[in-house]
Amino acid sequence: MTRAVLVSSSTAPAVTEIDVPDPGEGEALVDVAFSSVNYKDGLALAGDPGVARLDPLVPGIDVVGTVSALGPGVHDVRIGDRVVLNGAGAGETRHGGWAAHAVVPSASLVVLPEAIPEDFAAAIGTAGFTAALSVLALARFVEPSDGPVLVTGSSGGVGSVAIPLLAARGYRVTASTGRPANADALRMLGATDVVDRATLSERGKPMQKATWAGAVDSVGGATLANLLASTKWGGAVTACGLAQDVALPTTVLPFILRGVSLLGINSVDAPASLRRRAWALLAEELDPALLARVTRTVGLAEAIEIGPEVVAGRVHGRTIVDLSY
Repeated sequence: MTRAVLVSSSTAPAVTEIDVPDPGEGEALVDVAFSSVNYKDGLALAGDPGVARLDPLVPGIDVVGTVSALGPGVHDVRIGDRVVLNGAGAGETRHGGWAAHAVVPSASLVVLPEAIPEDFAAAIGTAGFTAALSVLALARFVEPSDGPVLVTGSSGGVGSVAIPLLAARGYRVTASTGRPANADALRMLGATDVVDRATLSERGKPMQKATWAGAVDSVGGATLANLLASTKWGGAVTACGLAQDVALPTTVLPFILRGVSLLGINSVDAPASLRRRAWALLAEELDPALLARVTRTVGLAEAIEIGPEVVAGRVHGRTIVDLSY
């Protein structure tokens, strides 16, 4: 038995005790030290069928801890390794990291670089991992000398990591936020300028003034359409979220007339080699002190309360779940 948060269609989310199976073919048992509270975790707590596809379900798309057992098969990790898992079905199609023990696919585990403590890995989480994937993708098309880059949803988890990663590489970063009170914190992370998200959130013209060399977007909808319409020739926009809308009200004009590239970011199914590249980037280029300023730590019971706040966009930065609480 292990202590966990359990979400069920018949009862409210609660901290309880659950059975832990032995790891099967290609699986690993992880003694979980930390997880985090993400947008998807908030949706899982609400029973959103697009996320919670197992009933009952332990939320937690992030798992950080130590491998304690391995099932049959070939593994790239060993017992005793400090590991991190982001996505790969955790907290969606299988039990996730809001439990003291988790059985996960070993092929999706990344051995933590020595420079990254476990609590810092949880603060990075899927959001920071997604930000690293976005920066790696954007860097294939956009150089710092090409002009300013925009980060939307900058007060959220992806933005809180994308901004310092881009700034550390020499990009001039503009942060878009709906919370003006966070402007100083965003500049502390590395943003040069801060704009109100309202300037981007309404449907605009299919072609607009060429302003951005590139962008990291976690919002979707009209915001993403406006970014594409205002990106310079040869620029690129990464897309990893749909907080505003899943629909994309745009035309082919930015792609044809300016050669703009739209780069999809999938953190759930990223292959092992790309996962390792992203975590190497985070180990080398993300200042732990910066992220620590916008990170708080909670236990399982408080995580249940914070989930809806994350979905509502009322949480700034990152929230760690400490499984020892």
